[in-house]
Amino acid sequence: MSCEKCTPHIANMCSVCKGAKHQPAPIPEEGKWVCAKEIKDISGLTHGIGWCAPQQGACKLTLNIKNGIIKEALVETLGCSGMTHSAAMAAEILTGKTILEALNSDLVCDAINTAMRELFLQIVYGRSQSAFSEGGLTIGAGLEDLGKGLRSQIGTMYATEAKGPRYLEMAEGYVLEVGLDKNNEIIGYKFVNLGKMMDAIKKGEDPKTAYEKNISKYGRYDEAVKKIDPRKE
Repeated sequence: MSCEKCTPHIANMCSVCKGAKHQPAPIPEEGKWVCAKEIKDISGLTHGIGWCAPQQGACKLTLNIKNGIIKEALVETLGCSGMTHSAAMAAEILTGKTILEALNSDLVCDAINTAMRELFLQIVYGRSQSAFSEGGLTIGAGLEDLGKGLRSQIGTMYATEAKGPRYLEMAEGYVLEVGLDKNNEIIGYKFVNLGKMMDAIKKGEDPKTAYEKNISKYGRYDEAVKKIDPRKE
C-alpha cells in the first residue's frame, strides 16, 4: 500500500489487515432503516430549537428534508423584533440547499443558526418526526404544524408577586378575559382565535361579526365569580 504522506516512522511499519468492516449504525428514516454514509442518505421532517448569544430571543426551525435536500422550511421566532426580519431572510435561504450547505450558511441570526445546528444533530442521528412514517411526510406537513388559522402557537403569561398571574395568549388564541372563582384563583378564560378571525375578514366578512364568531371559552369560565381583562385589571 502506498504511503506517500505517511511519516517515516509509519512508512517503515508492516501492513496489518483490518478484519472488522462495520457499517454505520442503521437509523430510522421515513419507515425504513438506513446506513447513512452521505448527506443524500438523510430524509425526514424534524425540528430544532435555537437561542441567540444574549439569550434574549429564540427560534423553532422545522425542516422537511428529502434525500439530503431541504424541501420545506418553517421558521418561528420569539422575543426579538430583529429576529423576525432575519427569519424572513432565512426562509428564502434554506430551501433547495443540502442540510450540510444550510449548516454552513449564515442564516442571519444567532438563534436561527443555533436551531439549524440542533436540527442537524437530530436528523443525522435518526431523530425525526417522520422516522417511522413510510414514505415520510409530504411537503406542506410543516405548515400543518401551525394548526387552523396558520399562526404559531404561542403561550404568553405574566405574573408579579404582588398581583399574581395573567394569561395573555394561549395556544388557542388571544386571551380577552380571565375568569376567577371566589378565592380569586383562575378557573378559565375567554379568547379569540386571531388566525380564524383574520381568515374570515379576508373573505369579506364584517370585522365585528368575524371577531364575535371566533370567540371561545376554556375551563370553567362560565362559573367565574369575577372576570377581568388580564392586560388592564
